[in-house]
Amino acid sequence: MATQALLDVRRLTKAFGGLTVLREVSFKVRPGRATAVVGPNGAGKSTLLHCVVGSAEADSGAVLFDGVVLRESSAVVRAAVAAVLDDFDFFPDLSVAEHLGLYAHAHGTDEPDEVVAEVLDDLGLEAVADQLPATLSSGQRRRLALASCFVRPRRLLVLDEPEQRLDVAGREWLAERLLAEKAAGVAVLLATHDAALLEAVADDRVDVGA
Repeated sequence: MATQALLDVRRLTKAFGGLTVLREVSFKVRPGRATAVVGPNGAGKSTLLHCVVGSAEADSGAVLFDGVVLRESSAVVRAAVAAVLDDFDFFPDLSVAEHLGLYAHAHGTDEPDEVVAEVLDDLGLEAVADQLPATLSSGQRRRLALASCFVRPRRLLVLDEPEQRLDVAGREWLAERLLAEKAAGVAVLLATHDAALLEAVADDRVDVGA
């Protein structure tokens, strides 16, 4: 018997100024599995992820999380969904380590200081732990955004082109990390252009803009 879906997207439709970018998109994401959203630039991949997490409102359709309509303001959703989308922002006055520490403490991570130290090491950010986000390279900022997900509890990861601005080693690390997330029972939804990442981690795919 298949595991019950953690995320259930039903006939999601979204239009901008008369242009329909998503038309009745439906799919499910189950714990321990990864669903990849694929399609050309401008096909609506980022829009779909924003609608899924509740930061944008679909014109019709429904998004259920654990069987309940997903509300971005829900404490259950905020505790369970970790996302890196195209508008991810940082606390400009906090160092890398302070930024991650705040995320870990705010989300009730067990042994937050130890978890932050492990993630800094895992993502190669130890050397810049005391720097402000504005001083980082684009690749380091991308790693910091991803690290913000991994220092907190999570049941669902939603990632918009997480491979962007990562070097070859960084992309290999990302694939290994997402496989580990799946093995831990986390559901993963990601939009990606990276064929190697798609091959390595995706169990299912959703084509948009076809």
